Amino acid sequence: MKTAITELFGIQHPIIQGGMHYVGFAEMAAAVSNAGGLGIITGLTQKTPELLAKEIARCRDMTDRPFGVNLTFLPTLSAPPYPEYIAAIREGGIKAVETAGRSPEAYMPALKAAGIKVIHKCTSVRHSLKAEKIGCDAVSVDGFECGGHPGEDDIPNMILLPRAADELKIPFVASGGMADGRSLVGALAMGASGMNMGTRFVATKEAPVHDNVKQALVKATELDTVLVMRALRNTERVLRNKGVNELLEIEREKGASLKIDDILDQVAGVYPKVMVDGQMDAGAWSCGMVVGLIHDIPTVKELIDRIMAEAEGIIRQRLTGFLDGEIETQRARAVA
Repeated sequence: MKTAITELFGIQHPIIQGGMHYVGFAEMAAAVSNAGGLGIITGLTQKTPELLAKEIARCRDMTDRPFGVNLTFLPTLSAPPYPEYIAAIREGGIKAVETAGRSPEAYMPALKAAGIKVIHKCTSVRHSLKAEKIGCDAVSVDGFECGGHPGEDDIPNMILLPRAADELKIPFVASGGMADGRSLVGALAMGASGMNMGTRFVATKEAPVHDNVKQALVKATELDTVLVMRALRNTERVLRNKGVNELLEIEREKGASLKIDDILDQVAGVYPKVMVDGQMDAGAWSCGMVVGLIHDIPTVKELIDRIMAEAEGIIRQRLTGFLDGEIETQRARAVA
């Protein structure tokens, strides 16, 4: 399948693996790229630019296909050394960067000078237009269904994607709620040129996380995610667990007076406890509503091949059948 996204990043399938803390290691990125998508190393999971450089080199040993790096710009008092991270990305020969969090505008000159294609993750049309204006090559449009930070507008992809298609000139991918061939075809129908998957890729054999995490995703339903930190305007969609329930109780008690210090035990340092040690009740970790569509733990290649086969079947058979009247005729016979 050829779309603007496959052409932009030189990949076989219009599927991107989003950056995920303590998931986006070389093993994950390489598996996605080898299966024809665009794998992404999560830059800030690597504690220093030097460690990121080593992780990029490790990924190069695992795949000869394009892969990228996620760089999230965080609103912190002590910012990571972003210029040094960008230098490691440039020197590692990376040509695709997924940016997220705050606007990457200040770092765009350095990224573009290195010939890097930038896809910025946005949760609204207005932020997508700003990304286009500052020179981003593509946008990942993140609907309310997504795991992690869905923004504060609460617009689901059935509305957000067509709105983005109405406004944007650069290509975009759909993010949030993406799991299978139906997701891909739906995203394409609404104007996207591909899709970004996060939570779905965690439930694969190659995902470098504890098996408890994968089993939790298979067991969970679309009703098992919850929004936290709304009062801080740093809303995050997470999988409900004991630690999250404690967090929610604190939020109820504190109300509008909630401070980040009130919930540090439930949000700080949680990812290694969950992803590495398998402590599923440790606290808040990102998980999308798409968890309701996850029922198995395939290899990454099996997953991507299945998605593409299903998407082709839907387009060539089911949708064409609607135009030819075949599906409705069959239904009419069944009713009769």
